[in-house]
Amino acid sequence: MDNKEKLKLAEGGLKAKLPEIEIFPNLFANYKITISVPEYTSLCPHTALPDFATITIQYVPDQLCVELKSFKYYILGYRNLGISHENAVNRILKDFTKACKPKWAAIKGEFTPRGGIITTIEAEFGKHE
Repeated sequence: MDNKEKLKLAEGGLKAKLPEIEIFPNLFANYKITISVPEYTSLCPHTALPDFATITIQYVPDQLCVELKSFKYYILGYRNLGISHENAVNRILKDFTKACKPKWAAIKGEFTPRGGIITTIEAEFGKHE
């Protein structure tokens, strides 16, 4: 595999169209929301075999909160998408923070074993108070 093919594989899933994450007005201040999705699935970009994970997002909302039904449809959009664990976690964080513009957000992807190895990816946005 040459470098061009490796780059294409590495960028897999980053530009795919996914369902929109909807938001609603936040009416309170200084609290944290935790969303846990134990049924995340996507496809390994190398083998096309399914990957499974629990995705946990914690965030401190500013003026907007994420509507959970739309977030569920967004997550289901990964089901047939070839994307690495690292790209998935960072893309979810990017799309999530773009939608609701939180004060702070953190995401953790706990992926089930692939080849006997468990992978946990974590990323953050903003400042935690």
